[in-house]
Amino acid sequence: MMRQHYALICQNRIVRLEMRFRYFALSGKRLEMIEPRLSFGQIAALRFASDEELLTLIDKTLAEKLSPDEIKRSIRNWLADDMRV
Repeated sequence: MMRQHYALICQNRIVRLEMRFRYFALSGKRLEMIEPRLSFGQIAALRFASDEELLTLIDKTLAEKLSPDEIKRSIRNWLADDMRV
């Protein structure tokens, strides 16, 4: 059970790092500046958005405090993640 717990913690850290990289690559800004205003659930949901809609969806999430389910319903170009533990 502990091995699975550690794997999930590591995976969550990788999700955050992936989103920090994507945000910086797309905006030239650091996600760390707005990250405290986003829950991990919101960050995890946002990673399914395509690059074309990610920045707009982040702004909308911050402005309207969208839940992870609302974020997922807002995504038009879905990026699947088949590598989850």
